[in-house]
Amino acid sequence: METERISLNTREREQLKVLHEVRQEHLTQVEAGQRLGLSDRQVRRLLVRVAEQGDGGVVHRLRGRPSNRGIAASIQRRILAQVRRRYADFGPTLASEHLVQDDLAVSRETLRKWMTAAGLWHPCRQRMQAVHVWRERRAAFGELVLWDSSPYAWLEDRGPELQLIAMIDDATSRFGGRFAAHDSTEENLRVLEGWLRRWGRPVAYYTDKNSLFRNPAAPRLEEQLAGEPAALSQIGRALRELGIQWIPAHSPQAKGRIERLFETLQDRLVKEMRLAGIRAIEQANQFLDEVFVPFWEQRFTVAPRHRHDAHRRLERGHRLEAILSVREPRVVSNDYTVSWKGQRWAIPRAEVRAGLRGARIEVERRLDGSHWVRFRGLYLPLLACPAATPTSASPFGLRPAGLADQHQPKPTILLPPEQQGNRTFLNCKKPDISTLR
Repeated sequence: METERISLNTREREQLKVLHEVRQEHLTQVEAGQRLGLSDRQVRRLLVRVAEQGDGGVVHRLRGRPSNRGIAASIQRRILAQVRRRYADFGPTLASEHLVQDDLAVSRETLRKWMTAAGLWHPCRQRMQAVHVWRERRAAFGELVLWDSSPYAWLEDRGPELQLIAMIDDATSRFGGRFAAHDSTEENLRVLEGWLRRWGRPVAYYTDKNSLFRNPAAPRLEEQLAGEPAALSQIGRALRELGIQWIPAHSPQAKGRIERLFETLQDRLVKEMRLAGIRAIEQANQFLDEVFVPFWEQRFTVAPRHRHDAHRRLERGHRLEAILSVREPRVVSNDYTVSWKGQRWAIPRAEVRAGLRGARIEVERRLDGSHWVRFRGLYLPLLACPAATPTSASPFGLRPAGLADQHQPKPTILLPPEQQGNRTFLNCKKPDISTLR
């Protein structure tokens, strides 16, 4: 005779134990109901069921039966067909959000179960990773802003690979950014300008140790002995002039919030731009500013512990167009010109000042493409000098081709032997006049 196996959960085993104590008159029905959280009438029902069916009487009557509130199989097939057609590489959470827009509402956990059974989703096994101590969010908006860039195929096969330069607030998860072709100083300064004009000056920025944010060159010995400050990068100099602290991260895990931001954007933003048909960098930036960032602020931002805004407004002396520029030291030539990236730039006659000739100045290339000279607290515009027309040289490089054509050497005319007389031809050899024999 085979032994019958009954599957009981923890609650049902507890009920069975208490009911056996009641049958042995160790407990009353009222006491059993108080221990199990049931009425004494339900305890009597369970006692009758155990007496008739044995220990299996405590098993719930609905076990193994389909739920009356379950979703119809036809709707399930329709939803899975839509997922296969449009959202095959979407995760269950993102797919469930888009199915709502298609009038196919289903919870993400139900969809996760269906997609797993259909082979459209493979749950990842949790692995033990290196332990990094949890850090609490900053208390107020603007206390700490994380800043980084992510190269990725944001447009997939519809366009070139782009860089997403982004900033995210540590306290609220508000973020902003822009797509760029290259992760350059100018593009990072444009992102910084966007944040400053919208929110103001945060207390600190948290970045990696990229050379965009710090000068990798070690200070020279004479500079260390003179106590001169270390040279700054263009972004480091701009942050210092704005009174913003720069904090370097010693590992990618230290700035995990913006790393997780990029993981989310590489999943959600890429698929959203695919559905919107984005193909160019201008369209991507417009979609990011007008569509995705408002959705992000509504869906993913959190309230800070303190309500006050830690951002500081820009002061009157903060000229962003001058601060957020690329600066290089130069020396003014005697003709009031300076050289920049192989191009000559002239200071207009009306802007010439006393002491400007031969002076050491700073040339600024601003984000709008204009060039300016900073001299004794004044800003002087620069005008590009027309490039000189190169002069073509002769094949030998000795003189211009036109001049070489005018001075061609005359050809040598050899006389016949009867007209040569008694002249001696040495055939380009000198006579041997050596006395050493």
